[in-house]
Amino acid sequence: MIKIDSKLPLVDDTIFSEMSQLARATQAINLGQGFPDFQPDSDLLEAVCNAIQHGPNQYAPMEGIQALREVIHNKVLAHQQCEYDTNTEITVTSGATEAVTASILALVHPGDEVIVIDPAYDMYAPVVQLAGGIVRRAAMLPPSEEHPGFTLDWNAVATELNPSTRLLILNFPHNPGGGVLTAEDLDALENLAQKYPFLLLSDEAYEHIVFDNCPYLSPVNRPSLAARCVLISSFAKTLHATGWKVGYCCAPVEITREIRKVHQFAVYSVNTAVQAGIAAYLQDSSVIAQLSAFYQRKRDRLVAGLQGSKFRPLLCEGTFFLLVDTKAVGNTSEKALAIRLTKEAGVASIPVSAFYQNPDASQANHHLLRLCFAKQDSTLDFAIERLARV
Repeated sequence: MIKIDSKLPLVDDTIFSEMSQLARATQAINLGQGFPDFQPDSDLLEAVCNAIQHGPNQYAPMEGIQALREVIHNKVLAHQQCEYDTNTEITVTSGATEAVTASILALVHPGDEVIVIDPAYDMYAPVVQLAGGIVRRAAMLPPSEEHPGFTLDWNAVATELNPSTRLLILNFPHNPGGGVLTAEDLDALENLAQKYPFLLLSDEAYEHIVFDNCPYLSPVNRPSLAARCVLISSFAKTLHATGWKVGYCCAPVEITREIRKVHQFAVYSVNTAVQAGIAAYLQDSSVIAQLSAFYQRKRDRLVAGLQGSKFRPLLCEGTFFLLVDTKAVGNTSEKALAIRLTKEAGVASIPVSAFYQNPDASQANHHLLRLCFAKQDSTLDFAIERLARV
């Protein structure tokens, strides 16, 4: 038997797979993993089917088809107020996941330090480790009575910064916290950027899901930050089509050149017909403009339904995830409670502690569960009814 030395010995099935499997086994309503239980827009399906029927169906250019890169150029210019060259600074990827992976592998060298902000999406740290980098963690301030949501702690970030820092990873709108960046956050980030020459990776997969007329801010709004930033997003959340795995990254040409070197040997190119269908569909810009209102109605439906229950909704400024405080349910660990609710109440969720380096540490357990409201109204209503009985 040949011995296999794992490059990721501490990595097992993700919490998302674990809870989804449990939901299937117990026939629970799955508000855990972040995917819609409804179809994409019929016009989008028609556009993709038309592309499949009539082409293109062969390899796309490595950087993505021209029509989609032009759509991305126009969308980013309108939304983030930052202009990227269509040919040399925009790359279509196999979802935001591949964009993040290719960017980290391209930019992080062995021994480089990468700052991850906890609670953090679980893919960042393993990819840094694959690149030979060293993960440094800066914790956000947990929800409190004064601020019912996670808050960036720039002092904690500053403590981790040093001359070995290669990359700082940001994820806003924040998964799982639901927060967005403020002007004060960008001021603090610019101040830190003056002290050390680190790069930025801004994962903005939920960029078009922001609520209550909250202004959308991105690091690339500031020219000094855009010059060192990789902007990453995905059409998965925007178009209710997580299974298509089409994303993109935008960055200055020198950075993009390195990312494409990894991208071309990881996947080379992305599904051609789906790219063409998305490009044709997004010629109507009103489609994206309606997304925040669509999900705000679902957020408000879930928040209203949980009033009077033992699950206290926290502030949710963006994404399609709502955090709920579970202190009234008991003092058990978040994961233990998530498993119990799946089995006994018939509703699956994700423990927020899973987004920390050590999910079992007391500092990672704030008695919070993440609920996904990218579901049909009937699904949400059934889940609310079950949670109300807890």
